[in-house]
Amino acid sequence: MENESTEIQSSTEELMAKLTVRLNAAIELLERALQQPAIAAAGEAVGPIVAMVEGREAELARKLAAAEKTIAELRASSATGRRTLPVSLLAKQDSAAPEPAALDAALSSLGLEQRIAVKAQLLRSGLV
Repeated sequence: MENESTEIQSSTEELMAKLTVRLNAAIELLERALQQPAIAAAGEAVGPIVAMVEGREAELARKLAAAEKTIAELRASSATGRRTLPVSLLAKQDSAAPEPAALDAALSSLGLEQRIAVKAQLLRSGLV
């Protein structure tokens, strides 16, 4: 039994010695690789790349904020902005002008100035 224990211990020591030699060789290779100029230059180039990406993110964030602001302004202006007339009102039916009551009903949602402008335009175009 003691003989077996001695064999296991010696094989373990041999294995540890081999592993130590291999690890030392791997460490030396890594140290040499890090000292090569190409790898060092690649490490230095990472900084500008990161800065470019961060700069692009900031630019995109500014563009997104501007687009959201424009959308909000357009939505706000569309709530009080110009409204269109129904197509059937604008089309002449049998070369007859639309009835004044129908025209007033269609324009009722517009403000006074807008109603006047629409009626003036209809008069100029010959629809009324």
